[in-house]
Amino acid sequence: MKDVRIGLLGCGTVGTQVARLLEEQSQDLAARSGARLKVVAIAVRDLEAPRDPAIDRGLLTDDPHRVISQADIVIELIGGVEPARSLILEAFRTGASVVTGNKALLAAHGPELYQAAAAAGVDLYYEAAVAGAVPVVYGLRESLAGDRIMAVLGIVNGTTNYILDEMTTKGMDFGEALAKAQELGYAEADPSADVDGLDAAAKCAILASLAFHTRVALDDVHVHGIRHITADDVATAARSGCVVKLIASAKRRPDGIELHVGPTLVPATHPLASVHGPFNAIVIEAEAADRLMFYGRGAGGAPTASAVLSDVVAAASHRVDGGHAPRELVYADLRVLAPQEGRSRFQVEFTVLDEVGVLTRVTSAFASHGVSIRSVMQGVGEGGLARLTATTHEACQADLEATLAELSSAPFVAEVHHVNRVEES
Repeated sequence: MKDVRIGLLGCGTVGTQVARLLEEQSQDLAARSGARLKVVAIAVRDLEAPRDPAIDRGLLTDDPHRVISQADIVIELIGGVEPARSLILEAFRTGASVVTGNKALLAAHGPELYQAAAAAGVDLYYEAAVAGAVPVVYGLRESLAGDRIMAVLGIVNGTTNYILDEMTTKGMDFGEALAKAQELGYAEADPSADVDGLDAAAKCAILASLAFHTRVALDDVHVHGIRHITADDVATAARSGCVVKLIASAKRRPDGIELHVGPTLVPATHPLASVHGPFNAIVIEAEAADRLMFYGRGAGGAPTASAVLSDVVAAASHRVDGGHAPRELVYADLRVLAPQEGRSRFQVEFTVLDEVGVLTRVTSAFASHGVSIRSVMQGVGEGGLARLTATTHEACQADLEATLAELSSAPFVAEVHHVNRVEES
């Protein structure tokens, strides 16, 4: 049986689990790949840092170039854009295949990396980049290659799902739920990438590229975070029969593709509504297969290592038997719609004067811009004010923005609070 040499760039939580599983499951992995998978070197920043006993310290080096020069397959787990990008390109030039979980790098430089891998005749795998152990990349790229994808909707950030779930099930406010997420290790000390939606946006770009065979960049994704979500917002959603989730949405429209990440009201009957805690889930709508759902742990050392090793087995088997990973497919070249061209149902909360005729004037403003109201709820106000929550039928975002601009300046409207998308059941 042939040896395939494995080099690890990074030995943090995920890298440690990858090294451990490569040793513990060596016989099974060899049987599945047709090769003995041998870790030959591990690049780390600090050679003296404490390590799990599973790590052979004799393999450690602070020279990533040394790792690349010895490896047939390089596993990149250092994160960030640089030096990860340069090291991956170097690995391709040496003839090594690469397995990565680096969603930020793929969202920013995916086309460059795909082209470099193809030119070198090697593999680039990235199952771990989107949803940890959840095999959605494989599902989109290979299992559904014979179908036409219409939409991909996902909870792809466990931190924000945990926060919103705590707000929904325990009545916490945002700050309290965030603090608990940090205490449990679900959120970083600086949670900006998660709570501001940037992590989910990078994953949305990758999913959309796969689903629609079109190059999608991070800047193409319209992003809103969850910092503004309050306990009142969660309660209002519940009265509407919904829960609030941070949803990464990629939808095919007749004139292009619509990409959005933001707080979304999900009906309790929708499969994403029942995703709790730090779990991830992706719902795919396809023409022939209809609705499919992928669910599981989206982060953590062992779950992410599972996805990494599935890619390592595939890349190793290609070394033994020939073949290569699926290449980037961008033949469709669909237009990415501007945010104002997007269409959705919306829920708008605003405070108005509690006077006769105000509701008629509000609904008239919506109608004058072609936005149809599906339902209105009125809350008890104070000081001569009332709180209205209007849910629309599907409308163009530009028309909704024009409506809100008119209402914001109307003398009978005290304040427009929040606007959230509403997903269909």
